[in-house]
Amino acid sequence: MAGSPARAALSAFALGALLFTFLLTLPAAAADGRATPLHDAMFTAVSAFSVTGLTTVNTATHWSWAGQVIIMVAIQIGGLGILSMASLLMLAVSRRLGLRSKLATQEAGMTTGNMGEVARLLRVVLVTVLTCEALLAVVLVPRFAADSGSWAVGLWEGVFYSVSAFNNAGFSLHPGGLADVQDDPVVLTVIAVGVFAGALGFPVVKVVLDRGWRFRQWNLHTKLTVEVTVLLLVVGAVLLMCFEYTNPATHGGSTLWEGWWRSLFGSVMTRSGGFAIDPTAEHTPASLLLMDALMFVGGGSASTAGGIKVTTLAVMFLAIVAEARGDREVTAHGRTIASETLRVAISVLALGATLVLVATLALVTITGESLQRPLFEVISAFATCGLSVGVSEAAPPAGKYLLTALMFAGRVGTITFAAALALRQRRVLYRYPVERPILG
Repeated sequence: MAGSPARAALSAFALGALLFTFLLTLPAAAADGRATPLHDAMFTAVSAFSVTGLTTVNTATHWSWAGQVIIMVAIQIGGLGILSMASLLMLAVSRRLGLRSKLATQEAGMTTGNMGEVARLLRVVLVTVLTCEALLAVVLVPRFAADSGSWAVGLWEGVFYSVSAFNNAGFSLHPGGLADVQDDPVVLTVIAVGVFAGALGFPVVKVVLDRGWRFRQWNLHTKLTVEVTVLLLVVGAVLLMCFEYTNPATHGGSTLWEGWWRSLFGSVMTRSGGFAIDPTAEHTPASLLLMDALMFVGGGSASTAGGIKVTTLAVMFLAIVAEARGDREVTAHGRTIASETLRVAISVLALGATLVLVATLALVTITGESLQRPLFEVISAFATCGLSVGVSEAAPPAGKYLLTALMFAGRVGTITFAAALALRQRRVLYRYPVERPILG
């Protein structure tokens, strides 16, 4: 059945979320030794397992060491599971495609072969993730050890932040978040690099590892992902700097270099990182709207980042350009983009926008707030970003359950929905007469 891989992925993710919810409700998981309310435990479990980073309680003060370990394990398993799930679904899709599409998939590095190929793919995912996290930890552990005066604390914090950063989770062990270490440029740079690398996606990392930095030898997916990611990163940083340079609550009083660095860090985190060194709620309305747009797009396909993905945005933009020029086909870098890919991009965009619209309406009704704050929190949950303006913590249980469901849908929904659409192929032996409805 075409839907079986998607249903299996949804079931596995739901079971994992329920398991970590149960573990976080145990008294031993809380610092005060009392059972955490179900809505807070479930919210945190789903947020960690979906590598989102939204929280309703302070991670550093509410959870015990055991609770923080549970959260880190949930992040690690969730991140590996997302990459593996996306990769396996890509393999399942490629098996159902025609010869030309299979060759394109093989060129992208996602070959199918037999069960041995699946095992090899999962091993590559595992080794890649653990290697990247280890490299981050090598730098972070000594920095945190020097700051705390304890190698044990440094080891724990370094490993936790490495896992949280590469998996784009956004969980922090400091009561004030990364704002507590904002004066350490090495820590912030390493975390930003980890978030950026994790948001590119496994297919991109695999192509870069196989073919190096020779741009012409990259496949179309890798080219589009890197190009759009860098473009959004730079544009986001420039606009954030313009909007926040005179804001005394964020960049006001900073030097030109400090303002640019803080803006660049903020732009990286909208990819789905979720870490913040400036109070998100204190940003100007223009900055919050900009971050809404950047979070909604998210990161690369088959990555730990969320959103509709940068390739979806790229395909939609290329389709608009092709239509404006009067071209019959959508092309980029000497390649023609299949019409099926365009239909999937439109469907993913429509699904994401619909989820955000419905959830925002519901959250505004539940909280009684005006539009801006609930909209920001909803997009952050759907895009599994983790940046927050405080709505998650202040919302009543109904609002927390709503955001929990949205994190679940935003994490596995777009992956499985896109895979199900690609898998669903129906042979039609007839055609209806062509007619053009009036648009615009």
